[in-house]
Amino acid sequence: MRRRSALLAVPALLLTAAGCGSKKQSDPASSASPSASPSSSAPPVKIVSGPVPAITGGTKFGQKPVVAKGAGKPSTDLAVKTVLPGNGPAVASGDYVEVNYLGQIYETGKVFDNSYDRHATFTTQIGTGKVIPGWDKGLVGAKTGSRVELAIPPALGYGAKGQPPTIPANSTLVFVTDIVAVYNASSSAKGKDIPQTDAALPKIGTNTDGKDVSITVPKGKKAPTKLVSEYVIEGDGAVVKASDTLLLQYKGVVWDTGKEFDATYTRKQLADFPLAQLIKGWQQGLAGKKVGSRVMLVVPPALGYGSAGNPQGGIKGTDTLVFTLDIISKG
Repeated sequence: MRRRSALLAVPALLLTAAGCGSKKQSDPASSASPSASPSSSAPPVKIVSGPVPAITGGTKFGQKPVVAKGAGKPSTDLAVKTVLPGNGPAVASGDYVEVNYLGQIYETGKVFDNSYDRHATFTTQIGTGKVIPGWDKGLVGAKTGSRVELAIPPALGYGAKGQPPTIPANSTLVFVTDIVAVYNASSSAKGKDIPQTDAALPKIGTNTDGKDVSITVPKGKKAPTKLVSEYVIEGDGAVVKASDTLLLQYKGVVWDTGKEFDATYTRKQLADFPLAQLIKGWQQGLAGKKVGSRVMLVVPPALGYGSAGNPQGGIKGTDTLVFTLDIISKG
């Protein structure tokens, strides 16, 4: 089950707009998982307080900032300044952060990317090489609700190659980032419990402490032949689109045996997937659902792994699959 997908459209701060690699054995729900960004041999990082350019407009949290051109020579070290302090959880290495951001060139003040105009936050993992080293190092310790300004030297950004045509070679980058939320292995759905009244369907646990969620398959009942997608907990976030990348807590079991074949709870690590690259049951069952929700999916073989099954996950071609999925964030 190896395939290549089209290139993904990604914000400019990512290290590379890489296509997808082969499916990971630990991710049976995925028909193709995103490849990791190339490893970076960044030098040891020294963090200093400046200089960073002045923010001259849009000075409130959540507002699109207007940032002056850099004055004087930028630091060769990573400059980090908390412009507006927050009081929420701090970012730790390995956490996912949901942010709004604006990026521009230090020397010219030219804006090359921002999320505010897209009216959509961006969620990524920090400290694992998924974004440029300046973000990986500079956002650790930032608190939720804070605005942080970074001046990132070329060695911690795009280096001597730049990111043509928007980022010239050897550019110092300036980012203003609003830390909207922080997610980790203890994150879970938040919302209203929906009654589970159909005795012919599995029952899903409703705990929201980030711990393992139970799936109880009804004994003696035949599996549905069509996809079932139902709220267990209904959140109030944005509606999921087919083009979204989702940050998820999930668990999957086989209907006939109740045997777990994959779970983020077991790995103690959230999973982020472009929805368009997942099995059809996930694509059809999660599109239209709200961020913050817990969703039960019952996936018949034709919308899962088909007649071939997934031997790596212990899934036969005749197996109906049951999932509980918490939609933590999207981007």
